Amino acid sequence: MRAFWTLLHRWFGLGAAVFLFIAGATGAVISWDHELDDLLNPHLTHVTSSGPALPSLELARRVEERDPRVRATFIPLSVEPGESLSLFVRPRVDPATGRLFEPGYNQVFLDPATGEELGRREWGAAWPITTETFVSFLYKLHYSLHIPEIAGIDDWGLWFMGLVAAGWTIDCFVGAYLTLPAKRRRGEGEGPRGWWARWAPAWRIRTDGSAYRINFDIHRAFGLWTWALLFILAFTAFTLAYYREVFMPAMQLVSSVTPSPFDTRTPTPLHEPMEPVIDFPGIIGRAQAEAARRGWAEPVGSVFFSPNYGLYGVNFHHPGDDHGAAGVGPARLYFDSTDGRYLGDRQPWVGTMADLFVQAQFPLHSGRILGVPGRILVSLMGVVVAALSVTGVIIWARKRRARLSREARRGAEVAHHPVPAE
Repeated sequence: MRAFWTLLHRWFGLGAAVFLFIAGATGAVISWDHELDDLLNPHLTHVTSSGPALPSLELARRVEERDPRVRATFIPLSVEPGESLSLFVRPRVDPATGRLFEPGYNQVFLDPATGEELGRREWGAAWPITTETFVSFLYKLHYSLHIPEIAGIDDWGLWFMGLVAAGWTIDCFVGAYLTLPAKRRRGEGEGPRGWWARWAPAWRIRTDGSAYRINFDIHRAFGLWTWALLFILAFTAFTLAYYREVFMPAMQLVSSVTPSPFDTRTPTPLHEPMEPVIDFPGIIGRAQAEAARRGWAEPVGSVFFSPNYGLYGVNFHHPGDDHGAAGVGPARLYFDSTDGRYLGDRQPWVGTMADLFVQAQFPLHSGRILGVPGRILVSLMGVVVAALSVTGVIIWARKRRARLSREARRGAEVAHHPVPAE
């Protein structure tokens, strides 16, 4: 049985090594995506002008006027002092082709005081890689490998990395099992102390051995010492990739989960977005009234429209706190884009135990559940994942060379000492 699990661990590791190395290396960087983006692109994210900010909805209207091919779909309603206003846009349908326009950008940066456009970029663009797209390139590479849209579906990369994460989750247990001492032969009993004495070397890295021995110890010991964190990263990577297709349906089978409108609605095809009947001001007014009725103290911080789901989301937070609540995000109200009716809410860390478990998936994966220390830990774990991928391939390559060398020697011995004919 051990031979089977060894084979499974080896071939999964080889098959997934490149993808896990990419996920680990990029994950170590994108834990600091906002900070790095600000550092690399101050010409987009910072402003020096002063004065009262213009209404965000008016600035969004001007963006749409300048380029009728796009629609503003995410609008912050206020920003921190010295920060630009960053709008996300989605393409409208080209009447000539029946498909979405390709404007070449999906994010616009504006000076909130003057309305001046500071720049545009395609968040997540695969090429060209510039200082403006570098961080988002890594972010999208992390979860989708930039696999393009096929047959009107743009989730192939996400699903593929989700399959890798599913295999990784299983392999966490396989790898841990393979570090355990082999069973004693029948009659060779030992107590817990003796068993631990045989397992203890697996947790150590000997620095006085050969380069191969050190590499092997690193692979095994890193996997053991960080096992719980590796499992959390692997499992949450799978649940986030297959959130709608697998995770939520499974959770609803075993527990009481409050679905969001995104879970209960079927999206339209990518190139068939819905046209809203109610506009942003109308939805914001409804949201403010509902929040007042509930006694929420936070102001409306941002609003978004999802064309393929036909719904609005209104987020309540102070400027700069859109990543609050330990990574869960702000309180949110949902409304239908056709008739404006209330569809539901999402409140951070509120709900059944199953709701809290569902909410915790991204904060756990990103480390934001522990704040800055958690993000540092996730960055270090990204390095560990990359190191495990590299050391695993080195172990396989060394063993393969040794096996081929043994086979060559046996072949040479047979050639020099042929078996005599009877």
